[in-house]
Amino acid sequence: MELTIANLERTLPSGVVYNIHYRFDLVDGEYSKGAYGTVSVTGDPNADGFIAFDDLTENTVKAWVVEALGGQEKVDEIESALQAKIEEDKNPTSAVGMPWASDAQ
Repeated sequence: MELTIANLERTLPSGVVYNIHYRFDLVDGEYSKGAYGTVSVTGDPNADGFIAFDDLTENTVKAWVVEALGGQEKVDEIESALQAKIEEDKNPTSAVGMPWASDAQ
């Protein structure tokens, strides 16, 4: 599963990031599913270890997302849920349509 950072929201002029928009994508052969979300984070530009906006790396922000979600266990739950959705696409248990219509499934 891949974690992508979609966007960051920050205050000006401090550059403190307060919202991280992210996406998880899971691909299994020709099937794929994704989940989009936002986590809120807090920062203090006067705190030790503060990273200025221009110095942020994608890996740092990804780590913040994982932490804000509650750790790797929560990420694993998201992956399991996406995999379950893919399995449903591979082996559907329900369908829509009308028997008299040509597009019935």
